[in-house]
Amino acid sequence: MDAKLTLTIEKDVIADAKEYAKQKGLSLSKMVENYLVLITRTSKPGAFELTSIVKSLKGSFDAPDDFDYKEVLSEQIAKKHL
Repeated sequence: MDAKLTLTIEKDVIADAKEYAKQKGLSLSKMVENYLVLITRTSKPGAFELTSIVKSLKGSFDAPDDFDYKEVLSEQIAKKHL
């Protein structure tokens, strides 16, 4: 069931996001919904299953104890879309 959501976002950001969505053949609402699904579902334990390739790579990278891959991923996504 769909519901309406009101957001307050800078006009420039909205204009850029609308153009991006248009290029991808999506509505801005669908693009925002997809993003929210992505960040909420991937944050739940067991939300997805690792592929055999990813499983084979597991343990091949030693990250610092305080490494937060979600933070790094968010930063990289933000850079890509700015």
